[in-house]
Amino acid sequence: MTGKPDWSRLGPAWPNHEASRFVFAGGLRWHVQVMGAGPPLLLLHGMGAATHSWRDLAPLLAHDFTLIAPDLPGHGFTETPHGEGLSLPGMARGLAALLAKLDIRPTYAVGHSAGAAIAMRLMLDRRIGDGGLVSLNGALQSFQGSNATIFPAVAKLMMLNPLTSRALAWRAGSPGVVAKLIADTGSHLDETGLDCYVQLLRTSGHIAGALGMMARWDLQALETDMAGLAAPVTLVAAEGDTAVPASVADTVHAVLPQSRVIRLSKFGHLAHEEAPAEAAAIIRNAFRG
Repeated sequence: MTGKPDWSRLGPAWPNHEASRFVFAGGLRWHVQVMGAGPPLLLLHGMGAATHSWRDLAPLLAHDFTLIAPDLPGHGFTETPHGEGLSLPGMARGLAALLAKLDIRPTYAVGHSAGAAIAMRLMLDRRIGDGGLVSLNGALQSFQGSNATIFPAVAKLMMLNPLTSRALAWRAGSPGVVAKLIADTGSHLDETGLDCYVQLLRTSGHIAGALGMMARWDLQALETDMAGLAAPVTLVAAEGDTAVPASVADTVHAVLPQSRVIRLSKFGHLAHEEAPAEAAAIIRNAFRG
């Protein structure tokens, strides 16, 4: 399969599809889910994921918050921007345009992995409120050592060949391959969760969006500005996460005195998908009052 995921085919069975809408903002056609009632809470998934990442967590939080969960640029059913639209500041600008179009200013934010970095950028730039941030295995530290140059460089090289994303999509069409990719992050998902990733990773457009994001991923400015964040921050770190080491939360905590670290002895990088009830309890407690 090629191109972007097909909503006409996948939409009817997509998790929480009844909350989905498509919005034109900042030059892109966005897929975003809005549900619930209460203070507005922005949910930002990680690199390579989409709104399905919140499939079980969102309904639990919708009792207490109005949730705004978009597919990031180039991911899922959202269009892919040109140029620097897949960079951290570019994504933050795009999301700000989307929120302006929706006429919603989130009070709180929850970000998983790279989504936590984007949420922090939005708060620092005062594009959303600073009521609080929950980072779920947040990718808030630059690649270390040789990985700092190798990972982005490889992604850029792969982007130069338009056949690369098609080849990867063909390879990832196997549920067994996707299950191994997930297991390699330390997580184990149910059949529904795995199937969502299979459907996305079968499409070259989604893979190209993730590669483009990786190729432009640079946290140096965020790491410099981070100390100026006023919002209370909860740093959730799963001990079984092999994608973002739990030690990253300790590094960020040392910079942000108003933060606290919550360690999960079980689960991996997708802990919020493995244990949505536990994640919901942590989020409610973080934003209580």
